[in-house]
Amino acid sequence: MLTAANDQGVDARVAALEAELSKLKRINAALMSRVERSTDLQGNAFSVFETAISLEGKVRERTADLERTLDELAGSNAALAHARDAADSARRRLVDAVESINEGFAIFDAEDRLVLCNQTYLSLWPDVADRIVPGARFEDIAGAIGDSGASLGAMVAPDRWVSERVAQHQIAGGGQVIALADGRWIQVNERRTSEGGVVGVYTDITDIRAEDARRRAVELAERALVLQGTLDAIPQGVCVFDRERRLLAWNDPLLALLRLNPATAKLRLGEHESLVRWCQSRLWTDAEEVLGWLSAGEAVVIRTEPDGRSVEVRRRAMPEGGMVITFHDVTRRLRAAEALREANETLEARVAERTSELEREIADRVAAEAALRDAKTAAEQANLSKTRFLAAASHDLLQPLNAARLFVSALASRRLAPENRQLVSQSASALDSIEDLLEALLEISKLDAGAITPEIGDVPLGELFQALRAEFALIADERGLGFQVDSTDAWVRSDPRLLRRILQNFLSNALRYTREGGVTMSVRLEGECAVIAVTDTGPGIDPAHHREIFEEFRRFDDGRARGIGLGLAIVQRAGRMLGHPIDLRSAPGQGSVFTVAVPIAALGLRCRAPAVPVMRQGLGMRTVLVVDNEQSILDGMRAVLEGWGCRVFTALGEAEVRAAPPCAHEAVNVILADYHLDNGATGDEVVASLRQLLGRAVPAVIITADRMPDLRDQLTSNGFHVLQKPVKPAQLRALLARLGS
Repeated sequence: MLTAANDQGVDARVAALEAELSKLKRINAALMSRVERSTDLQGNAFSVFETAISLEGKVRERTADLERTLDELAGSNAALAHARDAADSARRRLVDAVESINEGFAIFDAEDRLVLCNQTYLSLWPDVADRIVPGARFEDIAGAIGDSGASLGAMVAPDRWVSERVAQHQIAGGGQVIALADGRWIQVNERRTSEGGVVGVYTDITDIRAEDARRRAVELAERALVLQGTLDAIPQGVCVFDRERRLLAWNDPLLALLRLNPATAKLRLGEHESLVRWCQSRLWTDAEEVLGWLSAGEAVVIRTEPDGRSVEVRRRAMPEGGMVITFHDVTRRLRAAEALREANETLEARVAERTSELEREIADRVAAEAALRDAKTAAEQANLSKTRFLAAASHDLLQPLNAARLFVSALASRRLAPENRQLVSQSASALDSIEDLLEALLEISKLDAGAITPEIGDVPLGELFQALRAEFALIADERGLGFQVDSTDAWVRSDPRLLRRILQNFLSNALRYTREGGVTMSVRLEGECAVIAVTDTGPGIDPAHHREIFEEFRRFDDGRARGIGLGLAIVQRAGRMLGHPIDLRSAPGQGSVFTVAVPIAALGLRCRAPAVPVMRQGLGMRTVLVVDNEQSILDGMRAVLEGWGCRVFTALGEAEVRAAPPCAHEAVNVILADYHLDNGATGDEVVASLRQLLGRAVPAVIITADRMPDLRDQLTSNGFHVLQKPVKPAQLRALLARLGS
């Protein structure tokens, strides 16, 4: 374009000079003619002639100037021709370079008109290639592609595809992917030029997309294997259906509960209707009501099978349109509940009878008081029996969970591919969620039964705040949230364990439901109380729901946060037990502030004692004897301990230990024993017997799912170390390192 402009300027200049030369020639000819014709009768002819001679000299000077100008013009024309040849050569090289690349290439000028493109670019749109020519506007090219249906988006909604493509071209801010109708995938990278135009590179990434799809399929297959293994480890029967009501997954306990042959299970359960028909013909006549499809929400039904077993059927709709059905044998639970109900009814009858006697026989107050004391004792025993029952039930629930945690921990310690390590991490996270749920349920039961007795003492808030800061700082950092815990020297009167539990639940809820911003824990002194506040920038809670969120299984969120709805119920019960008022200030869009008011200790503020550093040693080589009545637990322990470099002996009971060779007895450094063993035996009794057999006081750790404080105190007072199920590998490793120091 610059060369053409120069050519036009030179041509105009040459034309002007030629017109001026022609004019001078005509003037010269006119003057000479006049001199030749004129007759000067008064003697002025010579004067006229002199004037003509003078004009002729000027004409010659102008003619010389014109000739010099013509020479310069000839030089300029030569230089211009040379520049034009160089430009044509450069353009040819540019075209050759553009055509030599494998990607499609197109350049548009500042007015969005096509300047240059290669054949690869034209091959992407064969149906409209004849319309893609230099000078065509990008909007017209996009419209032609949209009308031809060359891309999948254009086939579905041509106008929308064209408008979005033009908008993306105008932005020219990076890459985008276009799916073509012939199955190819094209990645488009567009950038602005210095002159305001757009240069685009179109790369065929079909092979890359195919490889990504293959890797994704492999990953999904591996994830399905892990999911199936996890489902098989759950004692409840589980089956999952997709939105088309087709069976996606099931586990072995389901087959046992529904009396299905594994060989024909897929045929019987292939679709939701097949499951309903099978259960209707074999188990429940109202199977359609028990197993009916849910499009939203959750439903729980308990039915009795022909053999007398009671099965809890729980249905839950999935967000993407499928449904999960779980089958849980609750026969023992219902029988226990019935027995407890009968005991409560008997107790109520006795209390009513005693109360009636008191009203009728005021004089016999001593006997009436004795009857009331007996009734109170019976009530306490009933609550204690309930708590012990839940503790025993938790042992059965935590056994497979403990085994699963050990296997996952052993697997995590091995060298794994990143994809497999992520799956192991997700499995560990799922096990943590199950553990949290069981612990929360057991804690609720203890608080309701009065099995927890507060131990009130002076608590340094500074040390408690520091421990909570260390516990939750990493969680806040992973979620990109600010986390601030104020420093304080205040001391309060409370139970340190229950107060810490209240603050843990406050912080856990705040970090779970806050999407951006941060969480702050502070304390202020008001009169004789220290008011501890946990403030977040979360979505806030409608005041109409402030009372409801302290009830069990109540959650008011968008469904994305993970939780079971028991944390605030525990807070409410613990606060009521301690006499610490719990308060909430919150509104939608304004975050939330949870507070607990705790009495200030007598001294109020004290100096914090300096922390004493704890010396830690490595685990080293050690021989460990593991005693348990579950082979899966023994296998899991062996995998974990051997992964730490330990030598491991396992036994299903005391008899197997005694049957081991003497060399094995001599090498034992530590004993790990389950508390509940077969035939009524307990771990502390077996360890005492083994110590006599070994002839020395080998350090011993008792592992139990029983969370009764009395049992823990008893074992600790007898010199045993105690770990709760499910065992956390890091906690076990630290304890073994300390025992070996």
